[in-house]
Amino acid sequence: MKSEIQPPTYFAVLLLLSAASHFAYPGSQLVEPPHAYLGFLLIGFGAILNLWTDSLFKKGRTTVKPQEMPSKLVVSGPFRISRHPMYLGMAAILLGEAVFLGSLTTFAFPPIFAVLMEVLFISKEEENLEKAFGKEYLDYKRRVRRWI
Repeated sequence: MKSEIQPPTYFAVLLLLSAASHFAYPGSQLVEPPHAYLGFLLIGFGAILNLWTDSLFKKGRTTVKPQEMPSKLVVSGPFRISRHPMYLGMAAILLGEAVFLGSLTTFAFPPIFAVLMEVLFISKEEENLEKAFGKEYLDYKRRVRRWI
């Protein structure tokens, strides 16, 4: 399935829907303060991971857009641990928001995001990387997990 909407848009919409669901359906709190403040650590981790990943794409002068053919295979930094650290960072931010807000409904959004990225982007991205880099990418793919 092809999507013209970019991953950051899905992320932003889900971030807003998660917060809205918390206020619309507060229900039971799964995480209470002070433990809820651990959500800020996850949000910070996700933000730093995204900034770091973005800087590596810029340094390598390759595209960050999933539908475009990459010009360089980035395998340093967080790419040594995850083939998709930018998606991992966005998922961490969504999870951090869920932990901070603490309500049951908010915990649905991180897995929804992960499934959307898998279905709409990751398979095509990995197909493009395999076409562009062949054996080099296949070797990398064998060494590094998709998410973590």
